[in-house]
Amino acid sequence: MSKPNALAQALPLVWSDDISSLDWDELVALYRAAPLGSKNARDLQTAFSNSRFRWLVRDAQGGLVGAGRALSDGVDCAYLCDIAVHPSHQGTGLGKQVVQKLLDQCQGHRKIILYAVAGKEPFYKKFGFRRMLTAMAIFEDPEGAVARGQIDAN
Repeated sequence: MSKPNALAQALPLVWSDDISSLDWDELVALYRAAPLGSKNARDLQTAFSNSRFRWLVRDAQGGLVGAGRALSDGVDCAYLCDIAVHPSHQGTGLGKQVVQKLLDQCQGHRKIILYAVAGKEPFYKKFGFRRMLTAMAIFEDPEGAVARGQIDAN
């Protein structure tokens, strides 16, 4: 992870939930840089378009430096996902702000869940997230999910 850029911390950020003019390839590049893996533009467009809440964060020059989204049924369950911060802004508190804005929008849901990247659980614990004991999942690539520490091998 690169060191936080002092200039990045000082310059104003522009927040938006509007995806109508988003360059989806720019979002692909953010997820690669974050690094949150390789996601294709079409899948990201589908996912963000179908998300009830979303945030895109741009730096003073207009570059995409943060993103996140949440699926929600409006009452019972919300799911935070795809939270990414560009390495130039990691360590500046931007990730915390993205998560907090999504949590604020999800207030009133009976449960809010997320999948944490292995090793990032302490970050999410600061928001009140706790490890689930009964969660189950079916992954498209179960071997990869085991390798990434997302599920047990059994």
